[in-house]
Amino acid sequence: MNRIVFTVILLVVSNTFMTFAWYAHLRNLAHKPWFIAALISWGIALCEYLFQVPANRIGYDVLSLPQLKIIQEVITLTVFVPFAMLYMRESWSWNYVWAGLCLMGAVFFIFREPADKPSPPPIAVSSAVK
Repeated sequence: MNRIVFTVILLVVSNTFMTFAWYAHLRNLAHKPWFIAALISWGIALCEYLFQVPANRIGYDVLSLPQLKIIQEVITLTVFVPFAMLYMRESWSWNYVWAGLCLMGAVFFIFREPADKPSPPPIAVSSAVK
């Protein structure tokens, strides 16, 4: 399987766990003390890291660090919107679309080939000795 595709799959699984760790307690554990929610969230976050760490190690072999980060952000929004609407019962907002378009712009810029930049002028070194 392509390393980039495998990385994306692992990051989708990781972000699903992350989203539940960060936000599901707001619905399911609102009646419990915050430290109980934190302990349960940490347990879920462990599952997140079991997918996220290998995803980033595999992805870093074929992608730059900024590319990995932007992919992760796109996946985060892709996972978060259905979670917010279906699990947390948030209403639809066009802001989800606008945020997605902004992320697509980020993807464009982070994956495009860098423009040829002129090299900086050489630093003048004075030969005069005082």
